[in-house]
Amino acid sequence: VQLQASGGGLVQAGDSLRLSCALSERTFSNYDMGWFRKAPGKEREFLAAIRWIADSTYYADSVKDRFTISKDKAKSTVYLQMNSLKPEDTAVYYCAASYFSIMGPLRTSDKEYRYWGQGTEVTVSS
Repeated sequence: VQLQASGGGLVQAGDSLRLSCALSERTFSNYDMGWFRKAPGKEREFLAAIRWIADSTYYADSVKDRFTISKDKAKSTVYLQMNSLKPEDTAVYYCAASYFSIMGPLRTSDKEYRYWGQGTEVTVSS
């Protein structure tokens, strides 16, 4: 499984960005897709997850009112819509995939995600 993240850039506070994560597989099934970010000097942070075969989503409290995760199965792509961006959102953003054999709660730990994209950088100026 290969993931290709894109859509990052330099924006001003209050702006919006939509990140995309293109998946190499066309027949995804038992996967959770997640977005994470890593800011300089900080640990990698979970942001949002979505189940490929269901409509369930989950968000970190820090972004749940501003970010939206979605998927387009026809395009094999997962998105992260980010609104009302703040300087503290500056980070490298990663998409990741977690295969599961037993359905349970959406995966939120980076340790549960085996496949990672290369990251896309987001810089929010004040």
